[in-house]
Amino acid sequence: MKKLIVKSQLPDRKALDQQIENIGMELSPVIWQHERVYLPSDYRPGMNYPRLVMRTEVRSTEQPAVYSMYLKRHIEDSGVDWVNFTEVKDYTEASGIIHQLGFRKVAEISRQRQELWIDDKTVLYVDKVEGLNNHYMKLEAEVIGDEPIEPLRRDLFNILGMLGQETFIMQAYFDLMSNIEQPYFIPEE
Repeated sequence: MKKLIVKSQLPDRKALDQQIENIGMELSPVIWQHERVYLPSDYRPGMNYPRLVMRTEVRSTEQPAVYSMYLKRHIEDSGVDWVNFTEVKDYTEASGIIHQLGFRKVAEISRQRQELWIDDKTVLYVDKVEGLNNHYMKLEAEVIGDEPIEPLRRDLFNILGMLGQETFIMQAYFDLMSNIEQPYFIPEE
């Protein structure tokens, strides 16, 4: 599946909560996620290399944890991410497969996440990542077929703007934890 993703650091989490409440919407209860991020041994930034992630997710303390693996490949020239995602029954075996494929673990990310589905293909996440001081907002939209990217990208930036965000961030959370943060301004139309 193809996704378009934009992320922004929240200067004021309470203001975002108020804006969401004002439009009659509500974030989900908190979801706890822990991810192990793996990169190919020959990984180089900006080269469209994939990363593999093993995720443990707990949506409720009354339910067992769900384990999943996903591969994400960011295509630099389009800004689109290719994402393949599958549930994993045996976490240890799946991790072993990743290591045997030559991927190396580069980070572990723990976060508390809330989500809000804006429509059937667009979701807003609010994340509090352990090790980072602020909350982050992440918008993900599925790209359907040969749907043009630029109108969808403008829609995501418009949503960011309506929610009071003036900048967006390109880096993954594991990059941000390495203090490589570089905010980008939302492009003008």
